[in-house]
Amino acid sequence: MNAGPRNAITDVEGLLVGHHQQVGDGWATGTTVVLTPPHTVGAVDARGGAPGTRETDTLLPENLVQHVNAICLSGGSAYGLAAADGVMRWLAEHNRGLAVGTRPHEVVPIVPSAVLFDLPVNAWGNRPSSDFGYAACEATSDTRPEQGSVGAGTGARVGSLKGGVGTASTVVDGFTVGALAVVNAVGEAVDELTGIPFAARFGLNGEFGGPWPNRAATLPDIPRRLLNTTIGVVAVDARLAKAETRRLAVAAHDGLARAVHPAHSMFDGDTIFALATGTKELADEGGAVKEPLRALGLDRLCAAAADTFARAMVHGLLAAEANGKLPAYRDLWPEHSP
Repeated sequence: MNAGPRNAITDVEGLLVGHHQQVGDGWATGTTVVLTPPHTVGAVDARGGAPGTRETDTLLPENLVQHVNAICLSGGSAYGLAAADGVMRWLAEHNRGLAVGTRPHEVVPIVPSAVLFDLPVNAWGNRPSSDFGYAACEATSDTRPEQGSVGAGTGARVGSLKGGVGTASTVVDGFTVGALAVVNAVGEAVDELTGIPFAARFGLNGEFGGPWPNRAATLPDIPRRLLNTTIGVVAVDARLAKAETRRLAVAAHDGLARAVHPAHSMFDGDTIFALATGTKELADEGGAVKEPLRALGLDRLCAAAADTFARAMVHGLLAAEANGKLPAYRDLWPEHSP
């Protein structure tokens, strides 16, 4: 496997990513949006004990809706789900959604969403509104998304360190697998005796820089935040059914568990969405003989999804910037320069 050209989820052709955040004067929160090309299949897997989500039931394989128009990731805990209203408004203005009438504007945008807990770093009442989701849509592009303390990662925290948004991609068997992770976990992401992120060994082509510091550091003695959530998206340009797409989300949680210890606690809302844009055939779909080949191909994509999501989480950790008393990785191990 090799990293994609930009090593970002936007290496999956057709995906656009945008951030919007507000910082200062009692604000440290934001929203990140992934816009999808037409006919993108969506799925989800939530493993944490405290998820905050919207429209996830539409993604169940047995339900009617097959395609999604956007994924909205936001700070603000359950209040931040309001950001999805702005995403729907933007999509509706562009006539993008599930057609429910005969005229172009008669659509219902499908915007599955998840939020993370960042309320303590904001003055009470400061959380993403629908305007955040709309602004994030306006900011979308197919370039490599900004990483670190931006968008939904603005107020993120991972264990004793500042968290943030990270992205990565992998090319395997001619398919591109991309991931975008918002790292906000109860567990730690770094071995404090060495300064090496737990998922560092999954890096490709020296993407994390180096060398790793290989020395201990004293993590800050600040109160633990018990309500956290790592949320994100894994995507592939293969043509998959909803049930197959969900396998990507399931596998991506393996990557999450490699990157933070512990993972999927009762106090995390860990939720990962999966997208399949469908521009490339995974395998010929007809005939019993060909089914094992399709399953093997899907299994390869799932393995790549796990590794790529873990790498995206490391990028989010390394790119984050300190917020108040909460230091960033770069503050405790400045000699490491990714």
